[in-house]
Amino acid sequence: MSEQPQRRGVLLVDVGTPASTSVADVRRFLREFLDDRRMLDMPTWARKLLVYGVILPFRPRRAAAAYRKIWGEGGSPLAVHGVALAEEVAARLGGGYCVELGVASGVPSLDAAFEKLEANDVGEIIVVPLLPQYASTGRGVVLERVYGAAGKRWRAPSMSVVSPYYDHPGYITSLAAVARPMIDAFEPDHLLTSFHGVPERDLLRCRREATLCLVKDNCCDVIASENRDCYRAHCFATARALTEALEIDSVRVSVSFQSRLGKTPWIPPDTVDVLPQLFERGVRRIAVACPNFVLDCLETLEEIGIRAREQWRRLGGEAFLLLPCLNSHPTWADTVTSWVRGATRG
Repeated sequence: MSEQPQRRGVLLVDVGTPASTSVADVRRFLREFLDDRRMLDMPTWARKLLVYGVILPFRPRRAAAAYRKIWGEGGSPLAVHGVALAEEVAARLGGGYCVELGVASGVPSLDAAFEKLEANDVGEIIVVPLLPQYASTGRGVVLERVYGAAGKRWRAPSMSVVSPYYDHPGYITSLAAVARPMIDAFEPDHLLTSFHGVPERDLLRCRREATLCLVKDNCCDVIASENRDCYRAHCFATARALTEALEIDSVRVSVSFQSRLGKTPWIPPDTVDVLPQLFERGVRRIAVACPNFVLDCLETLEEIGIRAREQWRRLGGEAFLLLPCLNSHPTWADTVTSWVRGATRG
């Protein structure tokens, strides 16, 4: 009797989310999230002092209050949407695959995801980072922890990783499929694409010789050998591709960066600063997309959906639309499924 073909594993992976809105769980999540050489690029002693002496005594209570504003009946939006995406992809792939969600910090943990994959006796694992652009503080953190969690297994699995897909047609088509019906109905004056920010030093450490990173205003206008690993350039490439897919005049689309932390210089321009600038230019109806967040989370639902919306109202804006993330949209689930099948054939 011939041996049954071994199932293949799929690991969808994101940065993370706390287990609950309790201060204790949020503190545990922030400790795991921030005490990392990639998240806080500084000497170990300085990072420990900042995390344990400054951040953890005060920030968890404020962060827990913010999470309560967006927490749903099923729990964390990121986890709920991530599990839903895993289920949609699994349904499309069929019984020859086992699909799990894991996060670098919080729950569902990478260790738990690998245990489930191992229990299903999978062979090769295709890792799909839910992070379209490369950043050391995003995809870099996630992959380092994926490799670490895999390496702890007695039977370390064979893995392949889906590359950054910041301008991949499937990703852009999925973004447009989510955005187009809402934009057509809302009829905004302007579309703001708000990406998660990173410190400027993260870009400079990834730059290649002779790059003009952060030297000229147009340094991110094209992807070339000098900036092919540049997160900011990836974000601008995403915005250009989405603008073209939506058939919007480029003068009605802007790029900004959110979620600044600390006093070190972060990549410009800041979303908080761009909103009043757009209002001064006469924009009154604004739509905001967060293309590098694949799953809705605190940064999209609370930072943009609540705080940025309130900022726009105070400025005198007429209307504000937050476009949802890809989440488990059918077109996005189709795209991820096609990548997994392509990786399997490869």
